[in-house]
Amino acid sequence: MSEWLASIGVELNIIPHLVAMLVAYVLALPIAWDRERNERSAGLRTFPLVAIAACGFIQATETVTVGNAEATARIVEGIINGVGFIGGGAILVGKLGTRGTATAASIWATGAIGTAVGLGAYDTAIVLSIVTFLTLRVMASFKSAKAEPDKGE
Repeated sequence: MSEWLASIGVELNIIPHLVAMLVAYVLALPIAWDRERNERSAGLRTFPLVAIAACGFIQATETVTVGNAEATARIVEGIINGVGFIGGGAILVGKLGTRGTATAASIWATGAIGTAVGLGAYDTAIVLSIVTFLTLRVMASFKSAKAEPDKGE
């Protein structure tokens, strides 16, 4: 089959794309695990899918955007808007207040991780993953402490 594809001018170079998407997937897992562990509206399926989709959009368009920063910026802009729309679906507004904003922001950060990996900015993607995960974990303890009633101590 690869000979036939080559004969019509199609060259398959799957391994670099597979590696990039695997990295995006793995970097999204800690965030997904945190959200799933806390029984949020998005979790182990959503976050890796957002990361690999963002990475995939970048990689799928790289042949037409190579050397054209404006075209790349337009693709990134579309990813930002699309992922923001998905995150918006995680926000619930009710009589008792607004819920889901951390999950929505986490979805957005995961889109940024996938985009960074797709652009080859692995260092940025790693930092985004670590900082997002730590923010969710560390800040949750501060939020829990704030929610406890004052015991007068």
